[in-house]
Amino acid sequence: MPSIRDSLSALASRAVHRAWGWAQRTGAVTAERPGPYAFRRIGTGTRLAFPQGTVFGTPWIELGDHCIVGQEVTLTAGMMPDLDLGPDTVLRLGNGVVLGRGSHVIADTSVTVGDDVFCGPYVYITSTNHSYDDPDEPVGKQWPRTAPVEIGSGSWLGAGAVVLPGARLGRNVVVAAGSVVRGEVPDHAVVAGAPARVVRRWEPEAGWQPPLRTPPPVPVPEGVTPEQLAALGRLPAQEGAPGSGTERGSGGTLDSAAGER
Repeated sequence: MPSIRDSLSALASRAVHRAWGWAQRTGAVTAERPGPYAFRRIGTGTRLAFPQGTVFGTPWIELGDHCIVGQEVTLTAGMMPDLDLGPDTVLRLGNGVVLGRGSHVIADTSVTVGDDVFCGPYVYITSTNHSYDDPDEPVGKQWPRTAPVEIGSGSWLGAGAVVLPGARLGRNVVVAAGSVVRGEVPDHAVVAGAPARVVRRWEPEAGWQPPLRTPPPVPVPEGVTPEQLAALGRLPAQEGAPGSGTERGSGGTLDSAAGER
């Protein structure tokens, strides 16, 4: 039998989790519930998870439709709060942007993120970098350098990627986790490293160069229901083994499931 102390501890744990769940739901920021923030625009279906990170300069920040901003994400326009940044938007997220937990977007000058850009956790995008011209002055006290940043639509930034001032990423660019990006990256390129370099690129005549090492994933056939997918997940491992005729994603089992509607 559990002791009274154990029972009280279990009750307290459930109460804390219920309270935290309530705080997460209530503290999330949307167009209908902007909380303390006066964003220039929050699009339809956009949600900033609670708790938010550092957020200031909101009158110069535009968030597109159906964006997902994870917990503890920092969004800032200007070097500090309460500055007059003029008439133009400084930080703009397109439609369908995803910013993973703990990411930072620092826009001391223009930062533009295109539609359907997905960022893993702890991505850092900044238009400002420290300067170290004066060898006698502490680096943190020297006036920083700034340059606009653009990230093209459809791009994917892996966990911990850093995008530095002046970077211009094309469409559907993949940035490997932990990479540090500066300069221009062409459309349909994969970059990796610090500093990041192009390691793969799509060429209209030849396709991906160097060629991809794995085949593309097979999409779920149209019409397959969630219940049928759940049933596939319960199949014994040997039934999904290669050569058994029931490979998941091979078309055999899924096509059969689709035909059982």
